[in-house]
Amino acid sequence: MCLGIPAKIIDIDEDQHGRVDYLGTKVKTNFSLLENAKPGDWVIVHAGFAIAQLDEEEARETLSLLREIAKES
Repeated sequence: MCLGIPAKIIDIDEDQHGRVDYLGTKVKTNFSLLENAKPGDWVIVHAGFAIAQLDEEEARETLSLLREIAKES
């Protein structure tokens, strides 16, 4: 099972490679599967590729739910 955790885009270069921030952890990411991704946007990353964009409200709600689940475990 894979779990998609929202990450915020830090930077993207002209080759569609860059980094995201997973709650303080910086991860190299390929953005070639998304159109119009830009620094500051929120994405879901799988196997090193950004596969979906989401808005900030949805990202924060998802992160909050994941924190609640972690507390209960």
